[in-house]
Amino acid sequence: MPADDVRVSGVAGRYASALYDLADEKGALDAVAADLASLQKMIDESDDFRRFLKSPVISRNEQSKAMAALAAKAQLSPLSLKFLGLLAANRRLFALTGVIAGFRAILADRRGEATAQVTSAAPLSDAQIASLMEALKKAVGRKVDIAPKVDPSILGGLIVKIGSRMVDSSLKSKLQRMKLAMKGVG
Repeated sequence: MPADDVRVSGVAGRYASALYDLADEKGALDAVAADLASLQKMIDESDDFRRFLKSPVISRNEQSKAMAALAAKAQLSPLSLKFLGLLAANRRLFALTGVIAGFRAILADRRGEATAQVTSAAPLSDAQIASLMEALKKAVGRKVDIAPKVDPSILGGLIVKIGSRMVDSSLKSKLQRMKLAMKGVG
């Protein structure tokens, strides 16, 4: 079944759809999903890695070698290794985070799950993620996959986005609302 009916677009969407179709054909969906989760964690934790992915100065050859070394060190599946090599060869590493998000969206849709983008001020523990998944499952009515993101600028609380719905309980937003309310009083 092609991955055309889920809303992923642009360069990242095309690569995500192609990767999903190939992983599905090879029976490697879970392995690729785990590899992409590992890559996303690396991207989130390293400013240098993010700069590397977006740098137009680094040659194709250097990007390919670096990604091959990283994939070997992280023990990624052969399919993920080849895919990263293709992204590097085509100078599309800048789209990797979008590809990961697109792949996760397609996978969640095919499995009847929802993907929640959860932004927190600090990394969430496994227990917190499990608790949040359970609460979201009750609210949404189906299994929820969590795509965590860390943004220290929200100060505290969470921003949860599932599809077109968003709940912003961040401290930053609460302070902004309080500031607006205080302006209205005086």
